[in-house]
Amino acid sequence: MDQQLRREILRMVAEARRLLEEDIFRQLEGEYGISRHGQIDPPERVATLRTNPVRARERQEIEVAIRHLLPTSGGSKVGAEPRRTEWAEAIERFGREVAFTYLNRLAALKMMETRKLIPESVSQGTDSLGFKLFQQVNPELTRVCPDNGYRRYLELLFDEAATGIRVLFDRSLPHSVLFPSASTLQQVLELVNQETLAPVWSEEETLGWIYQYFTPKELREQVRKESRGPRNRYELAIRNQFYTPAYVVRFLTDNTLGRLWYEMKPDTRLKELCTYLVIRPGETIPQREKKDPREIRVLDPACGSGHFLLYAFDLLAGIYEEEGYDRAEIPGLILAHNLYGIDIDLRATQIAALALYLKAQRYFPGARITRINVVCAEPMPGHQELFAEFLATLHSPTLERIARVMWRELELAGEVGSLLKAEKTLRDVIAEERWRWAAPPKVQTNIFGTHVEVQQQLDFSDVTDEAFWSHAEQELLAHLSRYAAQAVNGGAASRRLFAHDGEQGIRFLEVLRQRYDVVLMNPPFGDAPRAAKSYLEKYYPLTKHDLYTAFVERGLELLRPGGRLGAITSRTGFFLGSSQRWREEFLLRKARLYLVADLGAGVLDTAMVETAAYCLEAMA
Repeated sequence: MDQQLRREILRMVAEARRLLEEDIFRQLEGEYGISRHGQIDPPERVATLRTNPVRARERQEIEVAIRHLLPTSGGSKVGAEPRRTEWAEAIERFGREVAFTYLNRLAALKMMETRKLIPESVSQGTDSLGFKLFQQVNPELTRVCPDNGYRRYLELLFDEAATGIRVLFDRSLPHSVLFPSASTLQQVLELVNQETLAPVWSEEETLGWIYQYFTPKELREQVRKESRGPRNRYELAIRNQFYTPAYVVRFLTDNTLGRLWYEMKPDTRLKELCTYLVIRPGETIPQREKKDPREIRVLDPACGSGHFLLYAFDLLAGIYEEEGYDRAEIPGLILAHNLYGIDIDLRATQIAALALYLKAQRYFPGARITRINVVCAEPMPGHQELFAEFLATLHSPTLERIARVMWRELELAGEVGSLLKAEKTLRDVIAEERWRWAAPPKVQTNIFGTHVEVQQQLDFSDVTDEAFWSHAEQELLAHLSRYAAQAVNGGAASRRLFAHDGEQGIRFLEVLRQRYDVVLMNPPFGDAPRAAKSYLEKYYPLTKHDLYTAFVERGLELLRPGGRLGAITSRTGFFLGSSQRWREEFLLRKARLYLVADLGAGVLDTAMVETAAYCLEAMA
């Protein structure tokens, strides 16, 4: 995508953000008594809440969501009520997340229209053909709704899309209580539908630029001015929102995933697709044992908008085609078995999941997508009362012990992301729990809490830790789902947020427990958030001085023996004295450095950093 098109996206995103945020904050204050400056009026002082029970319930949900974003949320600090500045920051973040979600949803519908996955729904606003047909089928709704039913129509589209891309379109969370006003929605759609933007909606990378441009340059500069290093996960995310250029993505992916398959199948047609694959004159290509494509796993541990995963999809599709798989099955297989992404920013995982879904549907329209393995590194919900309430629903000492370990180990997930080594502790507790059940008594309750008596000893000696964890994981997810559905004493919103974070934490752990053939990344660089510094000092003593060196260490650890790692990072690690131990230990002993491109400055958009792109092979 050329610079002129990117400038058009930047202008659209900046204006759409302004319109949506002004509208959202206006609604929060006027309808719900919540000011972006941190003032939350008692419900009895807000006229709309006194006279409208629906608004009053919505206010409860919104307030729960805002409290969930407070730095003191989750019960980690007991006693003092949050300061007004903390309320203001949480309200500001909530409004920003709502605005970003709606811009993404509208962009998604526009891209789905372009790909003929849905009828025309946003390109002509309320004159769109799909909406006109909806009005004909639902004349009653058209008469009673102030916008003639357009909001309801869009919400139905969101719900349908949520079956494939839940992380973006899920309307069960309080963020969807608010909806852009009719006038704001019209203005945003006019921006999205500008003729100058017509070419961008067929490009997957458009979503990545929307993600990067949504955070204003001024805000990023302000954050850097106020603190030398990131003070929290949010600042870490916005400091490192730099889009990876397509040629860098291709260079690293061709020489890791492409190279891997070339070594497995020397006569592969992938050689023509991998135009950046480096084969030196006279080089002897080592042979690898060929794998079933479904067993090849690719991870981006700081995935952002998913640029590496999108191109890896292309290569994997070529591999499946070579192996004779049905084209209709290939997209679902790739997303379920091959591609994995982690990010600390939920907005990034929204974008990445959406981009992969659209990629799959472009490859084969109507493809059945059952799973997208893009997860947010989310700490388990820490609210002690809710956690105790949830534990009481498990009715299983085994599940309770596993849940307690998970909640404790994931406390810093938001600050350290993929660097978290929680899977090690989890692996130990799973082995311990499986051993505990290897020779149970003759009469007992079922392992996961179903009260069933058995007459013979249950033998778990032949059950693997992997199978044991899989069962426990599914049970915990099922319990979270049931817990979220409870609506006792007005606590539905709290439980849904609790269950949402809990599910993200479980899926995050599942991704960490895997081992990968390829790790690709453009990781964050510089200092870690303050809360994570002691963790890095303990678990990354050789690489704690810069996040990117720690990510390379972690990436190698997550690889299978002989796996490949491709990264674009600061080039300083190759010559600074402070990085000598990193070079010696991880570029020479634990891996083989087989390809380096010294790219210099100006590669990562506005990032003031000179970069290098390089590939490593993990020692067997």
